[in-house]
Amino acid sequence: MLHAERPPNIVLIFTDDQGYADLGVHGLCPDIKTPHLDRLAREGVLFTDGYVTAPQCSPSRAGLITGRYQQRFGFDSIVDGPLPLEEKTIADRLRGAGYATGMVGKWHLDPNVACLRWARREHPEIVEGREVKVPHELEQKYSPKARGFDDFYTGETESYWRNFDLEGRSLNAEGEAHRTSDDRIEEQTRAALAFMRLRADQPFFLYLGYYAPHVPLAATQAYLDRFPGDMPERRRTALAMMAAVDDGVGRMMDLLEEKGLRDNTLFIFASDNGAPLGAHQGEPMADVLPVGKAGPAWDGSINAPLTGEKGMLAEGGIRVPFLLAWPSRLPQGRVVTQPVITLDLTATINAAAGLPPDPLLDGVDLLPFLTESGGEIPQRELFWRFWRQAAVRSGDWKLLQAGRGKPLLFNLKDDREEKRNLFAVYPEIADDLQKKLTEWTTQLDPSGLPRGPLNEQESEWYRHYFGVSEPSAR
Repeated sequence: MLHAERPPNIVLIFTDDQGYADLGVHGLCPDIKTPHLDRLAREGVLFTDGYVTAPQCSPSRAGLITGRYQQRFGFDSIVDGPLPLEEKTIADRLRGAGYATGMVGKWHLDPNVACLRWARREHPEIVEGREVKVPHELEQKYSPKARGFDDFYTGETESYWRNFDLEGRSLNAEGEAHRTSDDRIEEQTRAALAFMRLRADQPFFLYLGYYAPHVPLAATQAYLDRFPGDMPERRRTALAMMAAVDDGVGRMMDLLEEKGLRDNTLFIFASDNGAPLGAHQGEPMADVLPVGKAGPAWDGSINAPLTGEKGMLAEGGIRVPFLLAWPSRLPQGRVVTQPVITLDLTATINAAAGLPPDPLLDGVDLLPFLTESGGEIPQRELFWRFWRQAAVRSGDWKLLQAGRGKPLLFNLKDDREEKRNLFAVYPEIADDLQKKLTEWTTQLDPSGLPRGPLNEQESEWYRHYFGVSEPSAR
């Protein structure tokens, strides 16, 4: 079979709380070891200014999986879940185009204990006090199987719901429970490899949500031994976990080579948001937190030199590692410094699969701009709204509104660290960006900019990083 004649396989990997600095090819942290991801960057395209749509896992994943700003359908934060059933996912699209679709690892788009608004509106009988008790049958209506994925191995640590096993054998099509005592990254890597072997004879789409380096931190001794020397144990464990992810990427690339599929596979890698640091509490808290503490806590990953962390619309919360490779289609070793967003990944996947453009998708198909003669990605605005924060980036300029105070304005070309607030120097630029941001929020549900003061956590963050001080909402 001439694999190049068929549509490309697509592998989309989303890590969890991996900071911008923790990608070897960025050259920012000498202790990080990601040789396979570095190879992927050399064989493909590295984006220096790649963004997610939210500094938190669930809304970030909702934006990626639908290709739409999640605020359009009211999914601003974790408590706004689950992903509405009427939203079409990229798996729905690809399955309709003849792809085998598989999901492994963290999903986090189904109902959870904090989804009170959804439960009170649609299932008041499952609300107990201020928590939601979601029965399994209802949870399954929002599971990967119900959202376009034929094959699934869904879970984060030791508990999984799966319809195939690690040997690549199909199980109950509806899924069955599975518990493991194995390392979670190894489990997820083996499941991804099993899916690829199971569906290698047809075009496949794999969405792999590694639950790493998210807390609680855990790594095998073999990986810990790769990082000797004096360092915080949380950092050592995070490095070990990211090395395990990197090895998983290498094993997937090797399998694709073995099957003769590497050249015709679109391989994508990004993180769902920046690393949590706990900086306002005395970063990195390494001497007082045990490695296994679940959180909120520093996960051992690093965002430097970017300012901020998970939960913030500062660069450290939303700018992430971002790679794309397709050997038969894209140039090798290209570095793109123009801003892109995970919405673009969905639009790019849609186009790579041969599907027509859809005006419902908010991203841009990047493929035409990544070839040698493709030209630059057209300038457009990228937008964010999260908790009591909102932001817009246009070209080199970024406006950040935190609570009720004056916006912050940065030129990211000269100041990616967001150290120099230029609001008073360029009021006309700030005003223009403010108008564009306000106009964008009229398209959302609910519409409008965030109202009220920063919450207590946001207030501590913005006081620590930016010296912004205002009473917090408690």
